[in-house]
Amino acid sequence: MNQSILMTLTIAAAALMGGCSRGDTKPGAAGTPVLTATVICTRVPVRIDPPPVGHVMPYSTVTLRPQVGGVIRSVHFKEGQEVKKGDRLFTIDARSMEAALGAARAARARDTAQLENAEIQFRRAQNLLGQKLISQEEFDTSTAAREALRGTVAADAAAVANAELNLEYTEIRAPFDGRTGALLFHEGNVVKAPDDILLTLHQIHPISVAFAVAERYLPEIQRQMREQSLTVTAAYENRDGAPPRGKLTFVDNAVDMATGMIQLKGTFDNEDNTLWPGQFVQVTLTLSERTNAMVVPSQAVQTGQSGQFIYVVKPDQTVEQRPVTLGSAEGDLIVVERGLLAGEQVVTDGQLRLSPGMKVNAKSGAAAPASMKGRVP
Repeated sequence: MNQSILMTLTIAAAALMGGCSRGDTKPGAAGTPVLTATVICTRVPVRIDPPPVGHVMPYSTVTLRPQVGGVIRSVHFKEGQEVKKGDRLFTIDARSMEAALGAARAARARDTAQLENAEIQFRRAQNLLGQKLISQEEFDTSTAAREALRGTVAADAAAVANAELNLEYTEIRAPFDGRTGALLFHEGNVVKAPDDILLTLHQIHPISVAFAVAERYLPEIQRQMREQSLTVTAAYENRDGAPPRGKLTFVDNAVDMATGMIQLKGTFDNEDNTLWPGQFVQVTLTLSERTNAMVVPSQAVQTGQSGQFIYVVKPDQTVEQRPVTLGSAEGDLIVVERGLLAGEQVVTDGQLRLSPGMKVNAKSGAAAPASMKGRVP
């Protein structure tokens, strides 16, 4: 009886051990599950890092003041309205200007008639002098009268032109396409020239973004501007879609000695009014484009005692721990300077369960896109 019980226990223990052994080998045979991505060789725009903060400013600003004083007769716009070049904005009561113009024209007509008579008298005196019927003194008097009236008529013409200009100044028009600001004077207000400010007009199509970068970037910026136009983007919070794109159009003529920064300015079409004067934005200045850059998702990068590495899936479905040298990063993507080849599979999830030479069951995750944005560190 004792021998029978002992044999039964031995067989049961062997069966139990065999069952555990079979259960442990199944995961190893299938491989450790991981997610992978493909190394992409692509073009990478190189830009300044960290992105500088810029502020939006009007492309042009004008403060409108009256050139003649008087009562504002009409206001032809609403506050915040977009206006076109040449649009009427204000009309000042022109009756006094019209009267002054009429008086100047009348004086010119009178003096012109007197000049015509003086011309006749001069020609007559010239003939009489030739016949020695008048003295030289009388001829000189006639000549002087004619010249004096010529000067008077010229002064009258200038007075008429000035009166016409003053009359024109009673119509205040927009000097360029822009958006009006707050209305400071209304119909019926008396304005004094040129002290009173009627309106501030901003040109926002196009619009400018001013920002500053460290002086160490200046040589590269100058070199690239000689070869091509440099792209500038302006991003800000709570915006949907891609940030507005413009061109670098201004580099200041001196570096700020106190800060070591140089002022730059980008110009944007801003047709959809995305950018607004006074707004703060994060500016991206693209300096150049790098070709044949190796790009992987940043979650593939691990850090060990010897530095940064990436697990690479070999053709036999085992993993190799590959040391890498990293470059610029953008969001979830990163450039690998050395250590990878295009088309290789890298592990992006599940690295904590891995060790070199381990077999894996690789499933493709999100692949790196065909392009990305890089930065100059």
